[in-house]
Amino acid sequence: MQLIKVAGAVLNQTPLAWLSNKQNILAAIAQAKAEQVSILCLPELCITGYGCEDMFYSPGVHQTALEILEEIRPCTQGMITCIGLPLMYQNRIFNTACLLVDGEIVGFVAKRFLAGNGIHYEPRWFTPWPEDEQVEILINGKKYPLGDIYFNIGGVKIGFEICEDAWVANRPGRKLYRYGVDVILNPSASHFAFEKLEVRKRFVLEGSRAFGTAYIYANLLGNEAGRAIYDGGTLIASSGRLLAIGERLSFHDWLVTSAIIDIQEARMTQAQASTIFNIPHMQQNCIQVDFQYPQILPQLHQPQEAHWEKSSFLQEEEFARALALGLYDYLRKSRSRGFVVSLSGGADSSAISCCVRLMVKLGIESIGLEAFKQKLSYWQELQSCQSEEEIMRLMLTVAYQSTRNSGKVTQTAAWEVARALGANFYQWSVDEIVECYKQIISNAIGRPLSWDTDDIALQNVQARVRSPGIWLLTNVKGALLLSTSNRSEAAVGYATMDGDTSGGLSPIAGIDKAFLRQWLRWLEKHGVLLSDGSYFTVAALRYVNEQAPTAELRPPDCKQTDEEDLMPYDLLDAIEEAAIRDKKMPIACFELMRVRFPQYSTEQLHIWVRRFFQLWCRNQWKRERYAPSFHLDDKNLDPKTWCRFPILSGGYERELEQLACYVKTKY
Repeated sequence: MQLIKVAGAVLNQTPLAWLSNKQNILAAIAQAKAEQVSILCLPELCITGYGCEDMFYSPGVHQTALEILEEIRPCTQGMITCIGLPLMYQNRIFNTACLLVDGEIVGFVAKRFLAGNGIHYEPRWFTPWPEDEQVEILINGKKYPLGDIYFNIGGVKIGFEICEDAWVANRPGRKLYRYGVDVILNPSASHFAFEKLEVRKRFVLEGSRAFGTAYIYANLLGNEAGRAIYDGGTLIASSGRLLAIGERLSFHDWLVTSAIIDIQEARMTQAQASTIFNIPHMQQNCIQVDFQYPQILPQLHQPQEAHWEKSSFLQEEEFARALALGLYDYLRKSRSRGFVVSLSGGADSSAISCCVRLMVKLGIESIGLEAFKQKLSYWQELQSCQSEEEIMRLMLTVAYQSTRNSGKVTQTAAWEVARALGANFYQWSVDEIVECYKQIISNAIGRPLSWDTDDIALQNVQARVRSPGIWLLTNVKGALLLSTSNRSEAAVGYATMDGDTSGGLSPIAGIDKAFLRQWLRWLEKHGVLLSDGSYFTVAALRYVNEQAPTAELRPPDCKQTDEEDLMPYDLLDAIEEAAIRDKKMPIACFELMRVRFPQYSTEQLHIWVRRFFQLWCRNQWKRERYAPSFHLDDKNLDPKTWCRFPILSGGYERELEQLACYVKTKY
């Protein structure tokens, strides 16, 4: 046996935050050394941060990245480490992993397959490296190999798949197998999405099995640049066996996960496969480096048993933990002093408020009270808090802003939820301001405003007059105002611009209303599993969950509900998925809804499908103006990072006419 201790580290980096990024890298290297790790894989672009956007075009960024690499280099003595950074060669920018051995740079591997779908935009900045090409690059007077290469380090062959490289059919691991590579390193920046861990497990396990190698996957962690949340979760496998899974959605700045691999076992797996399939090994594109492993650990007699931190969660718990981590990192990286929410007593604002409470609960559980406060050291008032309850009174401020159309049910719900969460609660009426604006406009146009003639305008003014007050409170506190709109409402524009969309961050704009309502029931009855085996629940959510969602903007005798204004939320979400994610035209959507929702009449489904397409087209301008939102699944409507649609369009006029004729003729 040839036993080697390997590790992957997850890092909570920030674009262009040179000092903290370097500190996290050095801390992970120090921890790996303390654990006698021989090979350490760090995440993709971890020196600069992954989300630098067009700053990747800055020469200064590239120069600083190389300077930081040089500062880190001596600290890698006695081990093998890969570190991600951008690199310019012949007026092209490449996404590279630098391999350092015993404190020296030995070469750079460049990413071959760039992520250019969904929230990823790598082809804007980077050039994919061509297969089988190797060059030399001159850095500070020294030449280093760059390109599609692997390394022979002291007799152990090491190759790379950089993030997206492993997600494609023609993944580099196939060729590395033919070279007899022993270890594949995968430095990644793979954003969080529901159930994505299982996909990663499959390509890591299958890669290690099919290629007969040890496989080390290291990911980013936390809310790096504002929208994407990275869940960490190091994966280490060997010859089809999963040896370790690191903790996910942690509040730490860095975590190291290690395992002991048997190089000889992996080689025998390769030998058997090559005999069966008659696939010869090749010897080319290899950088040979003489290096004696000081940490081969000859005293060990067998690889350690598989181990992992808690990494798999129910979707509801994934949502809770992802939002909690995303909010905490956004708070501290924006240097805000807490959050403010206009708490209406409805589902959306209650869900966001609960996520802030979970942020405090899970953050303190993850890193402890003192570390939780220390990472917010700029906020002096918080430092004297000695309990979660004290922190919550500072962390979350909510306000119930009533009009004459507000009801006792929502007022009670807002108060009970705020009290259960430990938030700082205010309430006031904006009715006088609404009436003042109505009188001003009535005088200007020479007629009174009425619900018969001015329905939408009278609804919107109530939502809008709530904005200045809540913004004023937010500014007074130096806090961050959280917008409360969800994805279902964004799809059809069921929101008042500069009203309920007001805020610096829109945490739930990437999640649908049906899921939010389900999640609130789950948090009321079941809750988040804590490390001591107990569950964190919010029983006061029953005051919210017993209601039908309503904007409460029409007079009470109208008995306004969201679903009466729009359509059932589960149907709305199904149409959105078919029309926007799957790009189906109105007739195809209509037929699909007939199958999925047979309880509704053909005529009613026709009305709802038509309504969705019309409202979708009319309201792209609203989606363009939403505050930044978190990416949580693959149905995001954010036009800046996921779902681009023209602000002005034909509005599906021809297609909706075809739908009307189709329904009339066939049904």
